[in-house]
Amino acid sequence: MPVLNGEQVLVRIFIGESDKWHHQPLQVALIERLRKEGFAGATVFHDVAGFGARSVLHSTHLLRRSEDLPVVIEVVDTQEHVERLTPILEEMVSEGLVAMEKVRVMKYAPGSRPLSPPAGKP
Repeated sequence: MPVLNGEQVLVRIFIGESDKWHHQPLQVALIERLRKEGFAGATVFHDVAGFGARSVLHSTHLLRRSEDLPVVIEVVDTQEHVERLTPILEEMVSEGLVAMEKVRVMKYAPGSRPLSPPAGKP
């Protein structure tokens, strides 16, 4: 398990729910790739509304139900690992927003409950 404490880097990746990577939802493909590459962790947030560079409103509002709701993926890791993230994002994310900022990690520790197998595995 990587050790994260003190100053690290937070990366926020803003994409659309309908974005794909090789016929797979982009958020799933990114999470799987980051895990395979040994990143400390990543979280996907499905948002209820937003707009981006084209100023098109994407919303869960009933009268404007969007088929492309905003998705944010957050990654916190070391500067060295984040530098390895840049070519992955250039390869996989064709549109959206990627923002980075310094953060202070106060705690990064695994839980005590038993691990469950990945989806689809016994």
